[in-house]
Amino acid sequence: MKLHRRQFMHLATGAVALPALSQLATAQSYPSRPVRLIVGFAPSGGNDIVARLIAQWLSERLGQQFIVENRPGAGSNIGTEAVVNSPPDGYTLLLVSAANAINVSMFDKLNFNFVADIGAVAGLISVPSVILLHPSVQVKTVPEFIAYAKQNAGRLSMASGGTATTTHLAGELLKMMADIDMIHVPYRGTGPAITDLLGGQVQVMFGSAPSSVQYIKSGQLRGLAVTSARRLETLPDMPTVGETVAGYEASQWYGIGVPKATPAPIIDLLNKEINAFLADPKMKAKLVDLGGTELPGSPAQFTKLIADETDKWSKVVVFANVKP
Repeated sequence: MKLHRRQFMHLATGAVALPALSQLATAQSYPSRPVRLIVGFAPSGGNDIVARLIAQWLSERLGQQFIVENRPGAGSNIGTEAVVNSPPDGYTLLLVSAANAINVSMFDKLNFNFVADIGAVAGLISVPSVILLHPSVQVKTVPEFIAYAKQNAGRLSMASGGTATTTHLAGELLKMMADIDMIHVPYRGTGPAITDLLGGQVQVMFGSAPSSVQYIKSGQLRGLAVTSARRLETLPDMPTVGETVAGYEASQWYGIGVPKATPAPIIDLLNKEINAFLADPKMKAKLVDLGGTELPGSPAQFTKLIADETDKWSKVVVFANVKP
């Protein structure tokens, strides 16, 4: 049977429209069952706290349970791989963090390509660090600290919560950009690192802003500057490192990702609800309590953040010769 041109074009147009209609129908019924939010770290840390805040919000707004599932191990790679291998249907989400951007250049052999295999949905918050000094280090500004570090090259001990954590690489970034030398002393978590900093066994640490405030206000440690691009509401009088070292910025950040082929209407729906979360006054207050600054925006903007952070940390990993 011959088809006239007009009939053929009509059928072809319909065939092209079918996938779009199917995606739209999927989005309209989404979610119709519980959704998993995979966190690549153990419970009770910053990743877990942020995940549970957004999971509760999405559960209330979308009428299905968004369940946080912790899959710790290999610097978040185990959890990330679980999401990459999940069906791209919107029912498995990933709490994306700076660790994902760092891991791209630090691990030579992974069973996935983070940038290619995870689709960006939306940013959540960015949490900076604070340069903390033991009181024995008699400097009060970033320029004074840089001069002091150069005078004592290779003698300043810089604690961190572990190799390749943001508390480590924030220090390595300053070493690279300010041309200073400090000895990295990694610990199994920020708790032991802070303990030794308080005791004077180490002199410097890039501590997370929320956990640093109490030690600064009590006078036990000196807070020198924040590592964010702009000053914090919780520490308004403390300068940023970037005010002295142009272009410096180092923060832990969080967002939501999905398997790459997840339908665009589902991504758009989740993005809309996450941005509503970031705009809600009560939620914003909770993020401020965490020392965080919200990261509203589109999937494209979060994609750019991931790309920029991946590029930045790859340079630091190479500079510091960081190995997993």
